[in-house]
Amino acid sequence: MRAVVATAPGDPEVLVVAEEPDPEPREGEVVIDVAAAGLNRADLMQRRGLYPPPPGTSSVLGMECSGTIAAIGDGVVGWKAGDEVCALLAGGGYATQVVVPAGQVMPVPTGLDVVTAAALPEVACTVWSNVVMAAGLQAGEAFLVHGGAGGIGSFAIQLAKSLGARVFTTAGSHEKAEFCAGLGADVVIDYHEQDFVEVVRDHTDGAGVDVILDNMGAKYLDLNIEALRDGGRLAIIGLQGGTRAELDINKLMRKRASIIGTTLRTRTVAQKSAICREVAEQVWPLVTSGAIHPVVHTKLPLDRAAEAHALMESGAHNGKILLVA
Repeated sequence: MRAVVATAPGDPEVLVVAEEPDPEPREGEVVIDVAAAGLNRADLMQRRGLYPPPPGTSSVLGMECSGTIAAIGDGVVGWKAGDEVCALLAGGGYATQVVVPAGQVMPVPTGLDVVTAAALPEVACTVWSNVVMAAGLQAGEAFLVHGGAGGIGSFAIQLAKSLGARVFTTAGSHEKAEFCAGLGADVVIDYHEQDFVEVVRDHTDGAGVDVILDNMGAKYLDLNIEALRDGGRLAIIGLQGGTRAELDINKLMRKRASIIGTTLRTRTVAQKSAICREVAEQVWPLVTSGAIHPVVHTKLPLDRAAEAHALMESGAHNGKILLVA
């Protein structure tokens, strides 16, 4: 098979397409002929040598893909060769084939083409597991997601709206703000020109939001707590703003607030399978109905992976970037 590998930690130019052994399914696994793979921030970190794959996982980049099942291992039920699917991966998606535990495989939502389906697994599983399963967002609550124009943000806006929440988001330009509003965000905050804590307070009569989905980490920790309502929940899923920050525990206690820190990649197969099952049952009908649509900025061939990474690092995109195998 053909696969994208990093020759050494570094800039996008270290990514090359190489020949790799074809994968063989073990018990409980399937092999997928990849149609497309989605890019994620974690891929950029792995390329730089900052986020190694879990032990025993392929060194090939890529944490989500779509395609057609090519082979099935012993003990797999519910899938057969030829099924069009998408999958949540621990790695290996930037390739023409990938092996994956069967529980992390999901059907392509009805009405969606198999290539575009590659834009869904990582964002859908991340947002659902954090916003709904962990933070418990309910209809009528206020929700804030940072970076609304990105892959996670664009999906989170739509999911929260479909759940009946009032949606706040941050964006870095007028164009991105308009994009977020078009997805259904009720209040869009330009983080270059506005203080998101003040804007949230102004639009909630000083109360704050119920749930925050944060990809910044340390940089926004104190501000996020300020923006929470009493009993609010902060889910931290990224560290773009650093890993260490001072926490005023008294402030957290006075608000009876919760901080949830999670990663998806390193969870067990059983845990990820449970998330995938809920996503297929609860989220895919929203995709089929049109309440949520995957946002794809561009599709590039596998051998332009370096260009795709450079585009993602530039921030000059909305939604997902896909590599077509």
